[in-house]
Amino acid sequence: MTSSSGDLHVVFGAGPVGLAIAEQLLSNDRRVRVVSRAGRPDDADPIPDGAVEWAALDVVDLDAAIEAAAGAAVVYFALNPPYHLWPELFPTLQRHTVEAATRAGARLVVMENLYMFGPTGGAPLSEDQSFSATTRKGRVRAAMHLELMAAHQRGDVPVAVGRASDFFGPRARKSAGGEQVVRAAISRGRAQVLGDPDLPHTFTYVPDIGRALVTLGDRDEALGRAWHLPAAETVSTRAFVQLLCDAAGSGEARLQAAPKLLLRAVGLFNRDVRELVEMVYEFEEPFIVDHSAYVEAFGDHSTPLDAAARTTVEWFRRHPEG
Repeated sequence: MTSSSGDLHVVFGAGPVGLAIAEQLLSNDRRVRVVSRAGRPDDADPIPDGAVEWAALDVVDLDAAIEAAAGAAVVYFALNPPYHLWPELFPTLQRHTVEAATRAGARLVVMENLYMFGPTGGAPLSEDQSFSATTRKGRVRAAMHLELMAAHQRGDVPVAVGRASDFFGPRARKSAGGEQVVRAAISRGRAQVLGDPDLPHTFTYVPDIGRALVTLGDRDEALGRAWHLPAAETVSTRAFVQLLCDAAGSGEARLQAAPKLLLRAVGLFNRDVRELVEMVYEFEEPFIVDHSAYVEAFGDHSTPLDAAARTTVEWFRRHPEG
């Protein structure tokens, strides 16, 4: 099956990735329904009023999820609960989405990250690498992926998986390359970063993620496996922040790396910081994503980092702090 322009595409999640998927679908003249608890988010612009059907419901409710996916040719799973709720909530959200896509007779495209691999000693991350995560969130991610592939192999639902590294770009507020770093670049402030800022680290531009996931939804050969989504060249975190500073015209990048001991201390009183500590390893060794399999199959449509940095800075300048 290759979906046509008349097919309904249902996106579960209205965060930066979900909205990037919706924008790409609209540019391909697809019918789009976006499902989230709050309905249309404040960051939905420039999606025009009436271009998307916004469904306000909680996917924790299985019946609601099934109703939301009714009539879909492709369902996209781009939900991401708060870190502290991952073990209890995330698998349930995915299982309900799988069931909803199954009932609709749709194919399912799932957005994942790279937590399941664990530390690699700096070796590039490819799809055939074994899962060796020791973190709580990494183990959750690994188990969820195995469940997805089991559903595909049983013939319950055709599944394609896309994985991306830390993302940045329009609407990407809460990420390692997100609001805190971008606004520091704009204001000539000191960007708070994790680990060693001089190690290479792949950052993935959100619109590139949206385009790649829609490609996976359109292509039969994408089914039954995970794909590492294309990103521009990997640079150090310091060089990445400098690109944002160059786009903002703010001079030399100023960085402050938070030591793990400090994060642990702050985490005693701050739940969000506490959840970050176990993931700092990604910034304490080279973190390089190998997306060559995707490029060979579907082409490389990654946006050059300097162009992506300009668009990112422009978006944050137009939008108040979240």
